[in-house]
Amino acid sequence: MNISLEGKRAFITAGGDGMGRTTAITMDALGAEVFTCDIDPAGLATLPDSITSWECDVTNSDALDAIFDEILPGGLDILVNNAGVGGPTKRVEEVTNAEWDHTMGVCIDAQFYCARRVVPVFRAQSSGVIINMVSAAGIMGYPNRAPYVAAKWAVAGFTETLAMELGPDQIRVNGIVPGNVNGQRMENVIHAHAKADGIDPEEVRRMYAIGTSMQAYVDPQEISDLIMFLVSDYGRNISGQIIGVDGNTETLYPRR
Repeated sequence: MNISLEGKRAFITAGGDGMGRTTAITMDALGAEVFTCDIDPAGLATLPDSITSWECDVTNSDALDAIFDEILPGGLDILVNNAGVGGPTKRVEEVTNAEWDHTMGVCIDAQFYCARRVVPVFRAQSSGVIINMVSAAGIMGYPNRAPYVAAKWAVAGFTETLAMELGPDQIRVNGIVPGNVNGQRMENVIHAHAKADGIDPEEVRRMYAIGTSMQAYVDPQEISDLIMFLVSDYGRNISGQIIGVDGNTETLYPRR
């Protein structure tokens, strides 16, 4: 199997670190013209010079519109809605309006803002691929993470609906469920869980591993590899799917 993205143009949100960074670099290596944004300029500064980037808070639809105003006149083939935030680890009655709004803004509102802009271009060319980052929290419950779970269930529904709505125009839409992905974001989740339950972070790390059938942690490259398949011609008839790269998550809140 030889995947090539030569001639393709792709936009990835939150490409300065983690899965977004790995995806941007991999697409660039496969020949795509890659555009990305991130709230962290330091991460963007370390990307290859061939990747065009902007500092941007994806909760700001005007800022995203300004980016799309630059990209879309040249066309676009791939959108990867990668931006996400873990939100607070609190009981629901302790969650503030600001925490709720911010989690929703990053995890679901930004996906809507991006899709709304790219869909007219995709419709006009009768092609295009959208990849939305879901989460195991988008298909099961997760105590003490109400804003994140609500946002990710919304992403799952948004993905399925877009696939149905856009399929007649030959636009494919899929969601990916990353597992326990190695990196700073997973470390933040582990330490927040440990603090909330008053237990050692290493115990939490073990609990998350055994919460999957394969007792697995995964690397960002594994997520990127699936994205490459889905956006390539090999995935030309795959749409409306929520696909896990997670070792089969059995529970998101393992108990000792």
